[in-house]
Amino acid sequence: MVKLNKIYTKTGDDGTTGLVSGPRRMKDDLRVAAYGTIDEANSAIGLARLHTTGLPELDVMLMSIQNDLFDLGADLATPDTGEPSAYEPLRIVETQVERIERDIDRLNADLDPLKSFILPGGSPAAAHLHLARTIARRAERLMVTLARTDGEIIGETAMKYINRLSDFLFVAARHANDRGRADVLWVPGKNR
Repeated sequence: MVKLNKIYTKTGDDGTTGLVSGPRRMKDDLRVAAYGTIDEANSAIGLARLHTTGLPELDVMLMSIQNDLFDLGADLATPDTGEPSAYEPLRIVETQVERIERDIDRLNADLDPLKSFILPGGSPAAAHLHLARTIARRAERLMVTLARTDGEIIGETAMKYINRLSDFLFVAARHANDRGRADVLWVPGKNR
C-alpha cells in the first residue's frame, strides 16, 4: 500500500523526479512526459464523471479505467531494464485490455451507426470524454516516441491499452450523447 506522509520533499527542486525504480530523470524527460500525460487524461476522466450521474454503467467503467491509468503510470514510471528486480513491477496486463474491449463492445452495441465524423461536444459528459480522448491520444504518441528511443522499453500490453483507451473514450462520449442521437456531426465545407 502506498503511504504518503509528506507531500513536498524538495528533491525535485533541481528539476528532476524519481522513477519508481529509483533513478532520477529530468521533469521534461520523455518518459516523465508520457506518464504525466496519462495523469492528465485521468484527471479529464474525473471531470467527465461529474456528469455521469444518469449513466451508472458508464461511471463504473470510467472508475475502473481511472484505476488502470494509475497502473499504467506506474508501469511507465518503472522502466524495464532487463535486469532482475528486488520486487515485481506493476505492469498493465492483458485482462485489463480485454476488459476495456468488452466495455467498448457493450457501449457500441447500443449506438446508431456513424454517418459522419463527430465534432467534440454535445452533453457535458461527452464533451469531457472527448477531451480525455484527445489527451489519451497525446499520451499514446508520447509512448510511441519513447518506445522508439534507444534504451527505452514500453510493454506491448501497455501500448495496446492506451490505444484501446481512446477508442473507449470515443464510444463512451457517443453513449453519453443519448447513445449517439445527440452527437454533433461534422458538415464538410459548411461555412465556406
